[in-house]
Order: sequence, then C-alpha cells, then structure tokens
Amino acid sequence: MAQPDSVTDKVLEIAERAASREGLEVVDVELLGGGRNRVLRIFIDKPGGVTLEDCELMSNQVGTVLDVEDVIPGPPYKLEVSSPGVERKLTKPREFERFIGHKVKVVLREPVENQNQWVGALTGFAGGVVTLEPAPGKSIQFPLEQVQKANLKFEW
Repeated sequence: MAQPDSVTDKVLEIAERAASREGLEVVDVELLGGGRNRVLRIFIDKPGGVTLEDCELMSNQVGTVLDVEDVIPGPPYKLEVSSPGVERKLTKPREFERFIGHKVKVVLREPVENQNQWVGALTGFAGGVVTLEPAPGKSIQFPLEQVQKANLKFEW
C-alpha cells in the first residue's frame, strides 16, 4: 500500500497538469479520514476567483484520471474540489509574492521578538525573506523556512 504522501504527491501532479491547461492553480491537496469516510480535497484558485464551473471541470478531469490510473487504493473516497476560501493557506513563495499588501496571520517555528504568532500586513517577500508589518511603523522579517503556518486574514 502506498504512503499517504506519495498518494497526495501523485494527485497533486495530476491536478496540476489539468489545472495548467485551464489557467488554474492548485493550492493544496488533502487526503483525510479513513475507511469508507475518506475525502480527497483539491483546492484551486485563479486571478479573479474560482467559479463553480472551474470546480466541476477539475473534478471531472482529475476524477477520471484518478479512477483510470487507480491512484487512490483501498475503499471508495469522496472527491471535493473548491476554492481555498478567504483565509487561504500560504505555503509557496509565489503565494507570498502574490498577496503582498494583504493582512496575514503567521505562526513561526521559532519566536521573533519573543512571539511565535504574528498578524499584520504582508509588506514584502524577497530572497526567501518575509516582511510583515504588525503595526504601523513596525516591521519584522523572518525566513520563509521559519513559517510553520500562514493564512490570509479576512477583515469582517
């Protein structure tokens, strides 16, 4: 039986091939649950946002390939394709570049100025270094490798 990481890597590869043909970006792939309650989630995005038609198209294209190639062994699973949402995860360098100027919440592996969690405006990303402005006039920097988790922070 394949390791979960190798399964999600294979799904990511298949999804990215389909997405690139449609002008979409694959943000994340998750395989959750066990037994007959497994869910495969693929999160997609594009400039201007994802439509229901984008999700249906990806679901049909990726689902067909996954079935034909029998990528996910074992009991049946449910395939879900959706947008990453307003508080999407940021993991890739290009995502940090794309969302400069947006408010983010970051959890660091090691503290900066005695703090592991920061919320502020993402003001820069260059050379693998993230620049965050947690308060007007205050700026902190840390390497991308230090980021344990990062999400856009939506203002309600």
